[in-house]
Amino acid sequence: MIILIVIVFAIAGFAVSSKLKSKFKKYSQTALKANLSGAEIAKLMLADNNIHDVQVVCVEGQLTDHYNPANKTVNLSPDVFYGRNAAAAAVASHECGHAVQHATSYAWLNVRSTLVPIQNSASKILNIVLIASLFGGFALGLPVPFIGYIIVGSYSVITLFTIVTLPVEFDASSRALAWVKTRDIVNSSEYEMSKDALKWAAMTYVVAALASITTLAYYIMVFFGGRD
Repeated sequence: MIILIVIVFAIAGFAVSSKLKSKFKKYSQTALKANLSGAEIAKLMLADNNIHDVQVVCVEGQLTDHYNPANKTVNLSPDVFYGRNAAAAAVASHECGHAVQHATSYAWLNVRSTLVPIQNSASKILNIVLIASLFGGFALGLPVPFIGYIIVGSYSVITLFTIVTLPVEFDASSRALAWVKTRDIVNSSEYEMSKDALKWAAMTYVVAALASITTLAYYIMVFFGGRD
């Protein structure tokens, strides 16, 4: 069953990721009439929100864009940093949306940030237990019910993290779309492209959350479902 769950959501994740890349490629071919690069859009959005302590930097890779609250940097991939198209506008403004969340102490972002170290620890513990379990149920010298508590507890933290991530991502996109529209960064057709691109980006987080919820439910059923 767990193998089936992994396969199903791996296929779903691949499909969504492929669709996102396809959308990004398509919308990257539409030049912005405003003729602004992703980096210029990011800097402008930060300035409009009175954020002056966040740097906009270029990082290697494709779709590696992210906001780092630890060093206050909006990290944009080359295609976004230098791009002057609807896709670049969408991604750059979305990452700045996270910077705005940080600056305004957005509640869900604070919760997510608090969960990061806990989630990292839970992932490490889970990996150790699952790997040890491959060599037998008592590889750790612990009774099976106790191992079940560890696995379900760890996966509960991971699942909570994926769920909390959803409002953070959706809110960042909402802030981005509202700003690019009111600031006339995009026209009506470019706005729809940006909105569509961010929708598919959000879907990657939705799939991750569903996969985590399903896996957690499976482990709960296995260890505490009262099987014959």
